[in-house]
Amino acid sequence: MNHFFNPDETIARVLAPGVTAKIASGEKMMLSLVTLAPGAVVPTHSHPHEQMGFMVSGTLEFTIGGETRVLSGNDMYFVPGGVPHAAKGGPGGAVALDAFSPPREEYR
Repeated sequence: MNHFFNPDETIARVLAPGVTAKIASGEKMMLSLVTLAPGAVVPTHSHPHEQMGFMVSGTLEFTIGGETRVLSGNDMYFVPGGVPHAAKGGPGGAVALDAFSPPREEYR
C-alpha cells in the first residue's frame, strides 16, 4: 500500500473526453484529482458511493439532484450515494479534488 502520492507521477485515467483523474486510494477512502478542459462534460450519472469535493482552480458548473451551481474558489460540494449528478468545465477549465467513500473499485 502506498503512503505517499505525487500527482505528477500518477497516470491520469480518462473519465470522459477532456476529463481526467489522478487517483490515490486507501482501504476505506479514495481521492481523485479531476481535471476538466474548458467545456468538457461529465455526463449525468450516479453511484452508491458518497462523494465530496473541493475546487482547486477554475470554474465548474455542477448539477446535483437537479440543482445546478457554478463553483469556483474554495467552494465544496457533497453528492449522496445514488443521487444523479453531472459537471461541465468552465471557460478556463477546472481542477477539483474529489473524495469517495467507500473507494470506487472501478477506479483502482
